Amino acid sequence: MAEGPEGEGRLLAGFDAGQTHTTCRLARLQGDGQLQILGEGQGPGVSHLAASGGKARFSEALSASLRRAGGEAGWRPDLAAATVGASGIEQGTAVQERGAALAAAALGLPAQRVLVTGDERTALRGALGDRQGPGVGIVVISGTGCIALGRNPAGREHRCGGWGWLLDRSGSACDIGRDALALSLEMADGRRPMTPLRESLWSQLDLPATVQDNTAEEITAQRIKALVVDAGFGAAGFARLAPTVDALAAAGDPEARSVLTASARGLADLVQGVARALGMEQVRVCGLGGALTHLPCFAAAYGAELQHTLPGAEPVAARGDACDGALWLAADALLRPR
Repeated sequence: MAEGPEGEGRLLAGFDAGQTHTTCRLARLQGDGQLQILGEGQGPGVSHLAASGGKARFSEALSASLRRAGGEAGWRPDLAAATVGASGIEQGTAVQERGAALAAAALGLPAQRVLVTGDERTALRGALGDRQGPGVGIVVISGTGCIALGRNPAGREHRCGGWGWLLDRSGSACDIGRDALALSLEMADGRRPMTPLRESLWSQLDLPATVQDNTAEEITAQRIKALVVDAGFGAAGFARLAPTVDALAAAGDPEARSVLTASARGLADLVQGVARALGMEQVRVCGLGGALTHLPCFAAAYGAELQHTLPGAEPVAARGDACDGALWLAADALLRPR
């Protein structure tokens, strides 16, 4: 592939690596600095690099999604630069260094042409930025987990949240599912009045079926306790319950509504924390992620809480997504003076 004086025609890859799946988008950098999108592919999700099997999952997610993106584009990609936005990557840490080394090996690129960073940074660039830079404002992401990142006019950045499902308190699909399931157990043991929440949530749980005397084993609080501590359940297991909670709230279940309101307030608090740290009262805010996209009651509750918590917030639509942001960051690496 021919290379122009500033990388014209060079092939870039942008990755959005989440806990559920990984997306790779391929693009060619044009002579006018714009990107020509060529293909996109999906791969498995990633986990924290320090978790058991985390390194292998990370490498496979990148390799698989790149293969599929190349297949859609019609060739085996020969990359010039790449950026990976992944959950759990902290700036300036050993984890980021390990991720960069793994990505360089998986993609066949020199280390200086690979950037591995948090997915909140690729989301910020894609949502509010362009070829010239990340733009000014705040992105808040609510998916399996949640995080907010902002940038002020002076170029200073600040982040709130993103500490993982064991430490973050509210704002994500995981939190919604976990908190609602906890309430259902309080209903089961008599601490809280029964609502349709308990039966609806328990029916969604993928409990191992055992049959004794041709009778399926009853779902009990004890079996749920054992299920949620299983290594295969984790944040994604709780997050899968969030759509049921959202639907129950829409139908008027008071406990489901209380869970969504509390989580929406926590998400708005992330935005307020970023705005306060950056000294921004009038600020553009872009909400992203599956929870805000696919849970309408939660999204409405978040919108109301944001206006109450930060009246100067101006909700805006994203210019692009995290893969777009990753591609722009990859272009930065390609065009950086050597």
